[in-house]
Amino acid sequence: MANVTFSGLTLPKDITVYAVAGDTGTLLAVAKQNNVPIPFQCQDGECGSCLVKVTVLGDNPPMASALTEKEKVTLSVNGKLDKATLYAAETNDMPPAYRLACQYVVRSEDILVEFTGEPGVEIDLRRAAR
Repeated sequence: MANVTFSGLTLPKDITVYAVAGDTGTLLAVAKQNNVPIPFQCQDGECGSCLVKVTVLGDNPPMASALTEKEKVTLSVNGKLDKATLYAAETNDMPPAYRLACQYVVRSEDILVEFTGEPGVEIDLRRAAR
């Protein structure tokens, strides 16, 4: 099982939930099951409304959840995936920070998921700590 911690400007405090490793459910499905208000529209990787920043917690190297073709296109079009980052993701198994919650499959690693609550809006990493 993996601990998934959701941190968003629309949440009064961070929410940590358990996700079953190996389940083919997406990060968006985990959020919906736990009433975490990640914005979404198409749920198919084409609109970019469920943009999140995923940070692997712990000392182990990240286990990349492969980028789907739709996710590659949507993240690239929205300026969240450049050629160097895509190359690193595909050849060195280094997952990019920005992902689409509807496409990201949770693995057996603890992660922090940051989102703004505004569809497709970039996460402000300088926000005040709660």
